[in-house]
Amino acid sequence: MLPGAQPRAIAARVLDAVLHRGRSLKAELATALPTLPDPRDRALVEAMCFAVLRQPLRYEAALEAWMPRALSRRDGELRALLFAGLAQLDPLQLPAHAALAATVEATRVLGRKHQAGLVNALLRRAQRDGLPATDPRHSHWPSWLRGLLRKQWPEHFDAILANSAIAPPMWLRVNAARVGREDYRAQLAEAGIQSMAPAAPAEALRLDAAVPVSTLPGFAEGVVSIQDLSAQLVADALSPAPGARVLDACAAPGGKSAHLLERDASLRLTALDIDAQRLQRVRSGLVRQGFEDRVELLAADAAELDAWWDGRPFDAVLLDAPCSATGIVRRQPDVVLHRRESDIAALTVLQARLLDALWHTVAPGGVLVYATCSILQEENEAQVRAFLARTPDARSEALDARYGHDREVGRQRLPGEDGGDGFFYARLRRSPPDGSAHPG
Repeated sequence: MLPGAQPRAIAARVLDAVLHRGRSLKAELATALPTLPDPRDRALVEAMCFAVLRQPLRYEAALEAWMPRALSRRDGELRALLFAGLAQLDPLQLPAHAALAATVEATRVLGRKHQAGLVNALLRRAQRDGLPATDPRHSHWPSWLRGLLRKQWPEHFDAILANSAIAPPMWLRVNAARVGREDYRAQLAEAGIQSMAPAAPAEALRLDAAVPVSTLPGFAEGVVSIQDLSAQLVADALSPAPGARVLDACAAPGGKSAHLLERDASLRLTALDIDAQRLQRVRSGLVRQGFEDRVELLAADAAELDAWWDGRPFDAVLLDAPCSATGIVRRQPDVVLHRRESDIAALTVLQARLLDALWHTVAPGGVLVYATCSILQEENEAQVRAFLARTPDARSEALDARYGHDREVGRQRLPGEDGGDGFFYARLRRSPPDGSAHPG
């Protein structure tokens, strides 16, 4: 068997499950990748899957243009393998000879040796002619979602779709308690890794070319972590006072808790998540950074206060709420394949339930930051406006332009702006008992 055939066959199986059987990309990769001992093969599988799922209509259009008859439903694996083969040529730009040979060989791994000639012919045509031009207005985003975005973001609609189809840069968060950002940039440069430092947040570095985490100096020791620019800004929005009592209410995977502790290890932090398994990932990240003894970890439904809260109020609460994930499609491209219109109504009910419950845990004069990785108004400014209307002791505090477009009760970053993900932020202050405004 040719080297490289196995990862291409695995990519085809993953893509078949996601595209044709409604499976989660994350779940499929979690099962498939451990079967490949070579990290380069694992990276190749991920790269092919993400490239296809960001722009599946490009590859579907090529097959429609070049094949006299459409593939049958029974040929889902073959279609997925062809998509993976085309993605290797564009946009991954892998060496054509090796990509074609290994992809053709993958037909044998999949038990489709009789279709090797078809795969070879189609990929050679793609190599010779390039992919057919497609109308950029066509999108695999569902029509109901495109309609919402066009209505809510008319001036930004095309950019949202375009940026969501592009691989994001790799964002690092330097652990300021261990090393300065410029000193770490110098370490990266010595390792042959070029980086860029934005004005904010203070710990962020951007790598336009992604690298394996094993090549990052000090990664295993917690000197640096992977976290998108927009997610890093959450710590700026919360800005708890030194030594404050803080709740991270939907903490998994744990990057925001770790970021807060990197800034102030004296914080009294409680990290809560409804999923005990995901909470283990939080624990693992904290262990890597040496913070495992600084955090109280609780597996519970944040809205069921009687199940976990001891009645002592928090000075600052972070609610990074469950949402549609429409701001991070470039990172989770299967979101738009699986999301249903009814999901949005269910999510807004859940978000409101969490907001109402967690507000009781905020100390008078304290702050709650509501954040999502959604770009839909229903989950963001409309959610916050409704909360403010029914919560007399809550008021919105202004955030500056680094958090994106002004939505009056919060700020919205859109996908790709400054290289970051789509993200919403609202900072809510609980009035002191006498009802006076907080000076901050």
